[in-house]
Amino acid sequence: MNSLARQTSRPLLATRLQGFGTTIFTEMTEQAVAHDAVNLGQGFPDEDPHPAVVAAAHEALDAGHHQYAPGPGVPSLREAIAAHQQRRYGMTFDPSTEITVTFGATEAIAATVLALCEEGDEVLVLEPTYDCYSAVISMAGAKEVRVPLEVPALSSDGGAETGFTLDVNRLISAVTPRTRALLLNSPHNPTGLVLDTATLDAIASCCVENDLIAITDEVYEHLVYEGEHVPLATLPGMRDRTVTISSAGKTFSCTGWKIGWACASPELTGAVRAAKQFLSFAGGTPLQHAIARALSLPDDTISEVTATHRRRRDKLVEGLRRLGVPALRPAGTYFVTADLAPLGHSNAMEFCRWAPSGIGVAAVPFGAFVLDPEPVRSLVRFAICKSEHVLAEGLRRLESLARDPG
Repeated sequence: MNSLARQTSRPLLATRLQGFGTTIFTEMTEQAVAHDAVNLGQGFPDEDPHPAVVAAAHEALDAGHHQYAPGPGVPSLREAIAAHQQRRYGMTFDPSTEITVTFGATEAIAATVLALCEEGDEVLVLEPTYDCYSAVISMAGAKEVRVPLEVPALSSDGGAETGFTLDVNRLISAVTPRTRALLLNSPHNPTGLVLDTATLDAIASCCVENDLIAITDEVYEHLVYEGEHVPLATLPGMRDRTVTISSAGKTFSCTGWKIGWACASPELTGAVRAAKQFLSFAGGTPLQHAIARALSLPDDTISEVTATHRRRRDKLVEGLRRLGVPALRPAGTYFVTADLAPLGHSNAMEFCRWAPSGIGVAAVPFGAFVLDPEPVRSLVRFAICKSEHVLAEGLRRLESLARDPG
């Protein structure tokens, strides 16, 4: 304990943030580095962005783009985002008044929740829940209300291909007079669920009937392997009550660049910008120019990324099943859910803290995404966004568990 902590009569960390320690992703990556483990935990790719995107970043640096970007973002990037939304989904956004560039999707989510929620407001989220949602809702003084997904019974023969599902009636029944917003993630991290149109229609009706604002985290929008990604904002009544959030990191393999965006009506955009300007104001100027170039690349470039990750998903799922590990084939995202109980590891949290040193593999325990870890006690999340030789090495190291379970 340092001297200030000894002298003060109250905890240094504000009450609203107590309980939020170092993220499980940081912890697992640190363990992977310390033990030279294959990192199948944190969702970052091990390859560079498309050469044209890297070249655009160099060009922006050489052109002298070193100072503050405009608060809402570099105009060319906002225009590229608008063109992307129109081309891919038929949605029209004014780059001047309806698009805001942020430091990754996380800042967009934080700015939106901080701007729109009063103390005591309730925000619905799906569970399993990405950890930053809980933190930013707490920062706003709002209350998180979790709507659990249905957990499939995994089997090693592929019998759980239907995956996690959402019972919309559970979401509807969670709405109260205090509910302000729904923070919806599809494609969903960590389960890989891609919500279908019928489910989205029911969610949209719920939002309209209860006057809810929708905040949609769509960072995996282009990593869909089965089905189709449909933005909630495209459904009737949702255009002007939705803040659509995405980013470049997952699509273009540049997670460290932290270039995200929020698309919304002028009124919602004004609220988001009011909060965002006091979080980071603006930055990443040359990288914003580069992502403008990335979004202007032919759609085949994105299709190739999707195909590559679909191939990697299948490689990991099939490899795990050959080892006797039940693994779910996700419809989207970077992640595969696997059950290690058949190999003698019924406590995924203990396994994930042992595995980097024990067998040289890092993963993330599913229990990190839920309030009650017992129903998912033996489930782990493996990242597929790695080169095929890295996935093969990870499987080779996991094979020791199959030879010597427990």
